[in-house]
Formats: sequence, structure tokens, C-alpha cells
Amino acid sequence: MVRSTALQRGEAARVVLEVLAYFDETCEEFVRRRHRELQSGGAVNAEIFERIAAELPHRAVAPPELSLRQLRRIVYG
Repeated sequence: MVRSTALQRGEAARVVLEVLAYFDETCEEFVRRRHRELQSGGAVNAEIFERIAAELPHRAVAPPELSLRQLRRIVYG
């Protein structure tokens, strides 16, 4: 990666670790992370859960379809 991009060794290592972490993330971890990100961006819960539901099928390994209620339970227990 260092030879084929302008990244320094440390930067390339961070990119690789971030990509690996992304693909290692469980469905529940993804839902909680995206909820925090969207909430901190000013989105309201109704919008947040609709957006997460739309994003889930496009993950590398799509989980079974989850209802909005199931998504809320992941975040709030």
C-alpha cells in the first residue's frame, strides 16, 4: 500500500486497521455506532432508524431484515 499510494507507513497501517475493524463490526455494533453518528449530526430518531434500516442491506454481509422496533431495541435495550 505504501508503494502504490502517497500514504506513509503509519497512515497505511491505520487505514488497514480501520478497514479490518469495519468488516469485523457486528450488526449490533454498526447500529449503535451509526445511531451515535447520526444523532451527533442532529438527526432525530425517526429519521435515524429509517436511514439505518436502509443502510443495513448494503453492508458487506447483510444481516436479516430488522424492523424499526428491533433497531430501537438494539440501541436502547
